Amino acid sequence: MGVWLRLRLNEVGPLAALLTVSLLGFGFFALADAVGEGSTEVLDRRILLALRNPADLADPIGPRWLEETMRDITGLGSVFTIVFVTAAVTAYLALAGKRRIAAFVVAAVGGGEIVSTVLKLFYHRPRPDLVPHGMEVFTASFPSGHAMMSAIAYLTLATLLARVDPHRGVKALVLTLGIVITLCVGVSRVYLGVHWPSDVLAGWCVGAAWAALCWFVALQLQRRGEVEAPDPPPPA
Repeated sequence: MGVWLRLRLNEVGPLAALLTVSLLGFGFFALADAVGEGSTEVLDRRILLALRNPADLADPIGPRWLEETMRDITGLGSVFTIVFVTAAVTAYLALAGKRRIAAFVVAAVGGGEIVSTVLKLFYHRPRPDLVPHGMEVFTASFPSGHAMMSAIAYLTLATLLARVDPHRGVKALVLTLGIVITLCVGVSRVYLGVHWPSDVLAGWCVGAAWAALCWFVALQLQRRGEVEAPDPPPPA
């Protein structure tokens, strides 16, 4: 009971964060096991082929502008974009006087990148060879690094920014944007044929679990005064 209260598991926020980590973590390992046994192969192939012109598997369904748009969207999960956005948010928080939160953002996103790299090296799943790729790829397939890092970066940044901004409208906006960007990046990877759908789902699971874990840690650090508490709500 002492540990329960010390970790504030009698409160909604910390308890919800830990439950989210547990459920998504279980989902990832269950999916990884299914991939290893080949249980996802039929559905993976069906979805990938459904997104291609049956007469020409090199041609994704939809107009040409859609394919170009998907390439633009997938760039939101690239290493350069993640680093740039993280650096921009970190600079904003530092200039706003929230230097400890800024340092936490760097640690959260940087730690997530390490986790992504380790998982790719461990599972080492080959990229899809069912359809031609819509762009160059250089690493293993499982889990999707773009899906995972977009979830880690954008969901972590969204939850932390929602914590430090007192306005409900801003909280809703940043959380919605974080979720929408994460989903769009993952879908673009499957559309471009560079990932199996199970790769993307696994990336979402790990990325969202990491973001929830960062949320939990941030709540604990704020309680101890080791990072800045959120600003008080504005007067009515």
